[in-house]
Amino acid sequence: MTATPVDTTSAAVEFAAPLPGLSPHTAFRLERIPEAQGLYALRASEADVRLFLIDAPSVGGGYAPRLPEAARAEIGAAEASDLRVLVVANPTDDGVYLNLRAPIVIDRETGRATQVILEDPAYPIRALVGG
Repeated sequence: MTATPVDTTSAAVEFAAPLPGLSPHTAFRLERIPEAQGLYALRASEADVRLFLIDAPSVGGGYAPRLPEAARAEIGAAEASDLRVLVVANPTDDGVYLNLRAPIVIDRETGRATQVILEDPAYPIRALVGG
């Protein structure tokens, strides 16, 4: 699959393996939400499936997880600087929660992606935005 670079308003994203709970889907579109800095919708190409993602630099608090080398190799990214890191945002009645333990990593050039499960307990699965 040839994808457009993921720094545009809308780009193709192809996961190396289905995300937990979203099997069998691996083909998605990453669409920037213009009203919100750093916020994106990740939509399955062939189903009504959507996740909200936030660019890691927009998370704040110095969020900069150390990504395992295997994640880069899995999607074929040559350098760590080729990677874009996003986190899943879950809006609820209580506010928006971020999953800082399982970032999504995308190769900026190819659109190949994977989700990384971090072992560092400093990164919670449910971090309330502004909490």
